Amino acid sequence: MSPFSYFFSYNNAIMAKPLMIFVVLILSLIICSSSATNYIVGDSSGWDISTDLDTWLVGKRFKVGDVLVFQYSTFHSVSEVTKENFEGCNTSNVLDSSKNGNTSFPLTKPIDRYFVCGNRLHCLGGMKLHVNVENVNGAAAAASPAAAAAAPEGGASSFSPSSKSKNPSVVPSFALSNHVGILDSIVLVSLGFLSLAFALV
Repeated sequence: MSPFSYFFSYNNAIMAKPLMIFVVLILSLIICSSSATNYIVGDSSGWDISTDLDTWLVGKRFKVGDVLVFQYSTFHSVSEVTKENFEGCNTSNVLDSSKNGNTSFPLTKPIDRYFVCGNRLHCLGGMKLHVNVENVNGAAAAASPAAAAAAPEGGASSFSPSSKSKNPSVVPSFALSNHVGILDSIVLVSLGFLSLAFALV
């Protein structure tokens, strides 16, 4: 065995363990960070009386960690309500409400959530949304009246509108993709494997 091959194999053994820990750590972070989804309610139509929210809901599974983003004009608002108020479009007794044109509701617990437009006539016209929030492992929310009547767990948060017109078709840059950080995740995984390859050579 030449002195050079001994030196390189010794250095590879020293570098492999910390590098492997680094790669495992990065992969763990990627899996955790890419599991949340930002849903623009109504997609490009936004939160509007003309949006078919039943069709928008088809095929979507809402999980703890996801965020509902409501974008709407000054003619609308969004209110979180109980199941009973949702069914009767009662907009006078709400859990949380916003009318700034851009509102996000983080889904932090596995419960049913109910949203309506603050204009009762719009709600009666179909501008209301019921989402069933599941645990990350896929367990559905308990359908108990106590869970349905619970106060909102995360509350609404808002961000500055990306346009003074508050046009629902204008989407904030963080919400252009349903999956948070997928491109970043791919880049990090590639860099991790590249680092590992160089360390083992």
